[in-house]
Amino acid sequence: MSGHSKFANIKHKKEKNDAAKGKIFTIIGREIAVAVKEGGPDPANNFKLAQVIAKAKANNMPNDTIDRGIKKAAGDGNAVNYEHVTYEGYGPNGIAIIVEALTDNKNRTAANVRSAFTKGNGSIGTQGCVSFMFDEKGQIIIDKEECSMSADDLMMIALDAGAEDFAEEDDSFEILTMPEDFDAVYKALQENQIEMASAEVTMIPQNYVSLTEETAVKNLNRTLDMLDEDDDVQAVYHNWEES
Repeated sequence: MSGHSKFANIKHKKEKNDAAKGKIFTIIGREIAVAVKEGGPDPANNFKLAQVIAKAKANNMPNDTIDRGIKKAAGDGNAVNYEHVTYEGYGPNGIAIIVEALTDNKNRTAANVRSAFTKGNGSIGTQGCVSFMFDEKGQIIIDKEECSMSADDLMMIALDAGAEDFAEEDDSFEILTMPEDFDAVYKALQENQIEMASAEVTMIPQNYVSLTEETAVKNLNRTLDMLDEDDDVQAVYHNWEES
């Protein structure tokens, strides 16, 4: 792979997430509810739920909170019905942005997402306009400071479990999988008591774009901050190479 490290960005996200832990848990709680409704409460037979549980644990969500969320979703026939919605568009200088949301009001969410793009001098595009620039992958990041295992041993565990790629950076290891192999690789690392800084199925840009103009950076950050503050927004992917 390219060797492009996103660990610094992930640590930055973690700090933001820690400051807004309530929102992160709410987001994951919605994902659990939708996954249970779509595929049942048993992660062994519900691949989507297994993915969400891995994400929850990587964000330090307590096991009893995860279990309560699953039981509540399985037993509550009157729960709010959330729909998956995806928006694609462009930020300043053509930065590609994908927004994934879970909403009970598509009109509200569409208006809020459109406003975030507009106020950052960007624009919403048609479905598929930028998603072809990304690959859906399972991505696991391991902080070197938290891992006592050698790079070779770690790589063998990951590859034997079905990982597609392994890369060593200055401060971290990155493991990539096909989405359908993510759960097996995650469980193999868990069984070997390997601490993971981040573990999720995500959209990885095929190429990254730098921004040199201060105004463009300010506008893009405005869009990303507005999306981050929107309770309906579950995830935002972009190809901006942050400095």
